[in-house]
Amino acid sequence: MRASKYLLTTQKEAPVDAEIISHKLMLRGGFIRQHASGLYSWLPLGLRVFRKIESIIREEMNNAGAIELSMPLVQPAELWRESQRWSKFGPELLRLKDRHERDFCLGPTHEEIITDIARNEIRSYRQLPINLYQIQTKFRDEIRPRFGIMRTREFCMKDAYSFHLDQNSLQHTYDVMFDTYNKILSRIGLNFRSVIADTGSIGGSHSHEFHVIADTGEDAIAFSDKSGYSANVEKAEAIAPKEELITKYPQMVEIKTPGIKTINELSGFLNVCKTVLVKTLLVCSKKENGDERLSAIVLRGDHQLNMLKAQKVLESHGELAFATRAHIKEFIGCSAGSVGPVDLDIDLFVDRSAAALRSFVCGANKDDLHFTGVCWNRDCPPFKVADLRNVINGDPSPDGVGKLKIARGIEVGHIFQLGKKYSSLMRATVSNEAGQDTPMYMGCYGIGVGRLAAASIEQNHDNNGIIWPESIAPFQIAIIPINLHKSEAVKEYSENMYKQLIVAGYDVLFMDLEKIRLGNMLADVELIGIPHRLVIGERGLSNGQVEYRHRSRGENKSLAIEAVLSFIEQHVNKHS
Repeated sequence: MRASKYLLTTQKEAPVDAEIISHKLMLRGGFIRQHASGLYSWLPLGLRVFRKIESIIREEMNNAGAIELSMPLVQPAELWRESQRWSKFGPELLRLKDRHERDFCLGPTHEEIITDIARNEIRSYRQLPINLYQIQTKFRDEIRPRFGIMRTREFCMKDAYSFHLDQNSLQHTYDVMFDTYNKILSRIGLNFRSVIADTGSIGGSHSHEFHVIADTGEDAIAFSDKSGYSANVEKAEAIAPKEELITKYPQMVEIKTPGIKTINELSGFLNVCKTVLVKTLLVCSKKENGDERLSAIVLRGDHQLNMLKAQKVLESHGELAFATRAHIKEFIGCSAGSVGPVDLDIDLFVDRSAAALRSFVCGANKDDLHFTGVCWNRDCPPFKVADLRNVINGDPSPDGVGKLKIARGIEVGHIFQLGKKYSSLMRATVSNEAGQDTPMYMGCYGIGVGRLAAASIEQNHDNNGIIWPESIAPFQIAIIPINLHKSEAVKEYSENMYKQLIVAGYDVLFMDLEKIRLGNMLADVELIGIPHRLVIGERGLSNGQVEYRHRSRGENKSLAIEAVLSFIEQHVNKHS
């Protein structure tokens, strides 16, 4: 591609509202442009990256035996009502009416549509298993789109849905898709981890997320330093420590703690470690009939509550909510920072690590007062012990091998075992070997195309711009001539080299821009992340040499004119 005929729109500075590096560099490099909150166009340079990611995904999905189809973005409300998600999905589901006042939505996902297809097209178990996928636009009306194309309202993803006669068949395809996602991310060239995850609004019984490791990741993931175990922090089990043996019970003493409201303040005031302090949190959960129930959760002072775990332990039929200050004052008679488990007359749930303390410091349920020397069995009402906290660095790995480390990850893919969740509600049945109709088992497998591009930048960049993995770079090679308009030798050699590389099957950007300074062209090529560059100048040609540089390395290399093509063949893979 000749730069003189291409839409290259690089910028020296990114907009002030661009928060993370991928957003800044995609705007500066001319990969994307924003039209409204969460709505972007992919400019030609960005679309080249997008298509290469899409191609890798499509190839691996086809290799895994999946079959491509295309489903509509606009979906009828009737299907969503059948699945019972029309009212449950929330405001992210953009609802609209057509001219006949019929309800529709812009699909954030396609479980309903694919289940409708399956129940109409699949009749016999002999047609199973089958895995259908698409690479298509989705829309979620995010309350606060942010981070460029990392979290938008309109986005493109590959979503696949598999149908099965039984759980064993579903597990087999799930395992195949797990391996397929590993192949996709490995081919792109990313440092990633697959982690055990929560199923969220999609539902189902079992799921894994795929995270690209990056400091700017929104998710915290936990992994063993000595085994393959990894999980989203929300799902990682906090192993119960050994209980401290009590040889002599300490005396419980009430002490004055004027103005002390937080664990940090209490630790400093008493000059004790946070590990011997406990904090008592009051939360409101919902019963099946919609009534609210107030409960107390006790954690060790250095630990944080895991809301997902707590919601399951408390069997709440909705998200947990912390009790308000007014509610705490009315029910307990003190401020939130003084609540403790002693004589507490509500359901009491204690995290494993807190329950293992032989004695501890806690609030006295009176303002400006705390208890020291508290013992569970002697001083507190009956309680239930459960895993209620987030894991931290250094915790034992749940698989018993090594210790946990915490890293930040960008979720780029998610696979689910849906079971019969949708097929039962939508009556997607198939005739089994005995001739009986039975709901099909389903799997769901999603991966974000645009998000992969952004995640790649978050992981691969420097002060000069993007360092694309070679598999998805918009161009493989940049030819940069010096004074193209002044030197006939430079022009002739550059033109010949460009034509030879194109014929050989490489993606080449020829910077045939007259009267543009060399420094500006070099800066643009580094900014947009082209892996290989050839700088051709009259002085070098007179010495029989061309200057080569790899984007991720800091040194230039002189190549003999006659050896350039063979060098490229050895170091650059052709794109099919």
